[in-house]
Amino acid sequence: MSALDLPAPYPWPEGKAAAFCFTMDLDAHSPWMWIHREDPPQLLSHLEQRNYGPRIGVARMADLLKRLGIKGSFFVPGAVAEMHPWILPALVEAGHEVGLHGYFHELVTQVSDAEFTRMLEASIEIFVAQTGAAPAGFRSPAWEMTPHMLSEVKRHGFYDSSLMGYDTPHSVAGVTEVPVNWATDDAIFFKFLGAGDPAPRGTADMLSAWTEEFEASRRFGTLFMLTVHDWISGRGARVVMLEKLMERVLAADDVWIATAGEMARHHEAHAADRDPVTPDIPPSLLEHPAWTGR
Repeated sequence: MSALDLPAPYPWPEGKAAAFCFTMDLDAHSPWMWIHREDPPQLLSHLEQRNYGPRIGVARMADLLKRLGIKGSFFVPGAVAEMHPWILPALVEAGHEVGLHGYFHELVTQVSDAEFTRMLEASIEIFVAQTGAAPAGFRSPAWEMTPHMLSEVKRHGFYDSSLMGYDTPHSVAGVTEVPVNWATDDAIFFKFLGAGDPAPRGTADMLSAWTEEFEASRRFGTLFMLTVHDWISGRGARVVMLEKLMERVLAADDVWIATAGEMARHHEAHAADRDPVTPDIPPSLLEHPAWTGR
C-alpha cells in the first residue's frame, strides 16, 4: 500500500457510508464570566444576548430535535448548570447526552494545570449531583487541549470531542476522540456581539455551505459534526435553516445519526486500533540545527 493511498473506509454501523452528530456547546453566560472574571462591567447587552440561550434557545432547539426524532449531545459548563439547575436533568429526561465543557468556559491558555484539574473535578461534582451520574464525554472550551488536559480526560475515562486531526473517530494519547470541525460550527459564521465583529452570515449561505459539507461527508465516508450554540442558533431563522439541513440528513439512508457518546462507544468496540495519534509537540525552532547551525 502506498503512503498516498487513502485508508480503508471507516467502519460505520450497519454498513452506513457516513455519520451525523448534532451537538450544542451550551455556553450561555459562562464565557462572559470568564472574560470579565476580575472586574465584571455594569453593562447588559452581551450578557442579555447570552441569556437568550437558557431562556429560549435551548427549548427551541430541543423542540426541533424532538420533532425530528434526533438525540443530541449537549456540552455544558459547570457554571451554566449551577445557575440553571433544570438544564441537565431536562436534557437527560429528553434522552439527550450531556457532557462537560469546562466550568467557567475557561481558556486553557489562561489556567494552570492544577486550576484545570480543580475546575474539571468541580464540574463532575455538579453533573453527579444534578443527574446522578458522571458524564461520559468532555469538550474543551474553545476546542483547545494540552497534554495535561488529555491525561486528566483519560484518567476520568471520558471520550473527548475537541480536536480535528481526523474527520472520523480515532484516539489521541489513548483517549477516544470524536472530532469537531470549525467549518460546521455556527459561532464563526453567526456570532455577533457588536462593533469589531464581522456581520453575521445569512442562513441561506450557511444552508448551502453545510449542505455541501454534508454531501462531501457522504462521499468521503466521514463524520459530519454539527456544533451550535444555545444563544446563537436558537434564533428563529437559524432554527428554520437547521430544520431544513437535518431533514436532508434524515432523508439519507446511508448516514448513521448518533450522539457523540454513541460514536465513541462504537469506535472503542469496533475500531479502537484505527488511527491512534501520539500528541507530540515539536521542540522550539531555537533548538533546531538549521537555526543553531550545530
